Amino acid sequence: MNDVGVGIGQRPVNRRQRVVKSLWTGIWLVYLSAPVSDLLHGGHSTGVRILGWLGLAAFVTWYMLLVFRTGRGERNGLVLGSLGVLAAQSTLLALTLGREWMVLFVYVSIASGAALPLRMARWTVPGACAVLTAVAFAVPDGHSYLAGLLIPALLGGFAMTGVRELVRTTIALREARATVAQLAANEERLRLARDLHDLLGHSLSLITLKSELAGRMLPDRPDEAAQQVADIEQVSRQALVDVREAVTGYRRPRLNAELAGARVALTAAGVTAELPAEPGFDGVPEESESALAWALREAVTNVVRHSGARRCTVELVRRQTLDGPVLELTVEDDGSGGTGTGDGNGLAGLTERLTKAGGTLEAGPFKYGFRLVARVPTAGPADVGSPA
Repeated sequence: MNDVGVGIGQRPVNRRQRVVKSLWTGIWLVYLSAPVSDLLHGGHSTGVRILGWLGLAAFVTWYMLLVFRTGRGERNGLVLGSLGVLAAQSTLLALTLGREWMVLFVYVSIASGAALPLRMARWTVPGACAVLTAVAFAVPDGHSYLAGLLIPALLGGFAMTGVRELVRTTIALREARATVAQLAANEERLRLARDLHDLLGHSLSLITLKSELAGRMLPDRPDEAAQQVADIEQVSRQALVDVREAVTGYRRPRLNAELAGARVALTAAGVTAELPAEPGFDGVPEESESALAWALREAVTNVVRHSGARRCTVELVRRQTLDGPVLELTVEDDGSGGTGTGDGNGLAGLTERLTKAGGTLEAGPFKYGFRLVARVPTAGPADVGSPA
């Protein structure tokens, strides 16, 4: 929106925009030329002329205020009272000054359509036309003006109901668009938070373990300690790459890479790892594989950091369910630490990822340890119980 123009359904926010809206609203007052001409050339006395000008000014002011503030949430009772005042002014001026003043009822009808909801305007617009008809037969030679005023009053009033609904719809669409933009921004923030949590939690845990291991090796086994330091550098560089990719939104972890990383992390932590050989993932959608890869990373990170486990088993199995074929990831450990945080950010983020991919997550204590089961749909056939 620029400094001058005002979009439909938008309120003016500065003086120039208020002037522009006032001009667009007031341009239709040109049709009051008949009452103005009557005051100038109708042969009225000076006192009547002054009262006529005052009455016309009061009518225009009241009309402009009513139409200008349309849609600002005024109570319908207040609007009906204002329309009653306009109708009374129109009746009084037409009966006292003549038929030229019957045009004021057109503005009453238009104000009705603009300021009232359709359920009420469908009665007030015909009501204004009915009063116009009654006044036309009460004013000398007023019926000759009736046909030229009745149709514009009806059409103008009901046309303004359409304009009012258009304004309300535009405002609702603008608010909905703003809401969608806010939700998209929130979703992006959540995605980034999940990615950073999963990426840095895993990488920093591995760096910490290898640093402790290198510290213990330094006095007696400097060559092995140097190898651990080299591994730390490699993990750090990879973590930096992963974070950059996560920020740009392009990173999709792969299960084979995460299986290899899980073996390294579990071994460095002194946990006996039982992992499947590198499986193939034919028929597994990329989004589903990515969700399982995140689940594996989070599960292994929790085993290393919180469980105190001595053994960890990872299984990948294709299964046939009532909802179709799925790829199931199971991570079990014999520790007692669980996730360390209950249903914390990690599991909450995993649940969101898997739900988005059409999968499910189950996690909780199991026998003498903790088990996490993640399932995602696949497009290919399933062999019940067969390893992936």
